[in-house]
Order: sequence, then structure tokens, then C-alpha cells
Amino acid sequence: MHKLVTAMLVVLTVLYPLGVYLAMGRVAPQWLAVLLVLLAVLRAVVTRQRFWWAVALGAAVLALAAWWQGDALAVKLYPVLVNAVLLVVFTFSLRHPPSVVERLARLTEPGLSTSGVRYTRKVTVVWCVFFVLNGAAAAYTATFSSDATWALYNGLIAYILMGCLMGTEWCIRQWVRRREAMA
Repeated sequence: MHKLVTAMLVVLTVLYPLGVYLAMGRVAPQWLAVLLVLLAVLRAVVTRQRFWWAVALGAAVLALAAWWQGDALAVKLYPVLVNAVLLVVFTFSLRHPPSVVERLARLTEPGLSTSGVRYTRKVTVVWCVFFVLNGAAAAYTATFSSDATWALYNGLIAYILMGCLMGTEWCIRQWVRRREAMA
């Protein structure tokens, strides 16, 4: 049951931009902001991860801004918030190892080599750059683009870019492993 609820929350989070786009003009931004906070808090409660509590806190700030301003900009800034929190988490892990990517790698390879640790550190840096660029694009689309462009970028293009980065990294990792095996 826990996995089903988690999966549903992941799907709702991923579909957030589409939901906001479809609700704009039909639902007041203030109520969209309340739904955003509820989604973030539910995700935090279910996953029990500090990351989602930070997102929920940020969502609450955005919700207050939506109530204060009465427009959808604060609601559309949610992807910027998520990128910012991820950037902080990944950057923090570079300063206080192990890095996020190293932790993930050790789930399948507990005896990660020294070169593997260096590699995962570099991948963590790449993700930090991605979060900066993706967050900037999300902020730009929220502030200067149409609602449709915002929804397209944040609800589709950003996920495609993330998938491309993951796929590229996987290919590079296979190449690095083969090279190390030959050495």
C-alpha cells in the first residue's frame, strides 16, 4: 500500500505543470497553491525524506505569495523551487561527502573504488550544473513565457532533458567501466 501511495504521489508531482496549466482560469491561484502545499506535505510524510520537507516549506512560502499576490506566478515557480532544493542538496553533498551520486552508486556497488568515487563526484557536479540551468529555464518560462510554454517546458521538455542526461551518463559510465577493466 505504501508503494502505491508513493507511486501516486510521484505521478501527481510529475503531472503538476499539466495540472496547473489545465486549472488556470478555472481555479484561483490561491487554491492551486493550497493543493501544491498539500501535495508536497503528503510526499514528505509518505517518503519521510528531509528533501521533501524542504520542498514543502518552500511550497508553503510560494502559497503565501500566491495568496498575497493573487496570481499564478508563485504557483508556476514550484519547478524553480525543486531545482533550487536539489541544487542545495547536491552541492552540500560535494562539501560533505559522500556525494549524492556516490550514495546512489553504493546501493548497487558497496565496494566502490577510489576512481568510482571520483567519477561519482564529477557526475554530481554535472547534476548541479543541470539544476542551475534547468531552474533558470523554469524561472524564465514562469516569468516571461505563456502558460502553455511554461507547461510544455516544465511538464515535458525538462523531463526529456533529465532523461537525456541520465542516458548519456549511463553510456559514459559503461565506457569508463570497460576502460578500467582493460587497465
